[in-house]
Amino acid sequence: MEPTKIPTKIDDPHQVLMWSADELVPMMVMITFGVMFERVLIFMLLGWAAVRVYRRYKNSRPDGFILHFFYWVGFLPDKGVTLVNPYKRRFLP
Repeated sequence: MEPTKIPTKIDDPHQVLMWSADELVPMMVMITFGVMFERVLIFMLLGWAAVRVYRRYKNSRPDGFILHFFYWVGFLPDKGVTLVNPYKRRFLP
């Protein structure tokens, strides 16, 4: 079993029980689906598996990789003038 990392700095992610806040989202989504379909235990196990997969993926990449990926795909477009449109792939001089 892996030891639980306790945040020591102010900018560390928030911890909820044994998960960080972003790892809690897949678990809560799966529990919600479990309540809707009346199969809470099955979806809770699927949520636990999703958290393990997400944690392994997140720990193998640099910090902020997921946000950069969502920006690159176009899920986080910003109206600011400093950010380039994520759908523009080629830049000509």
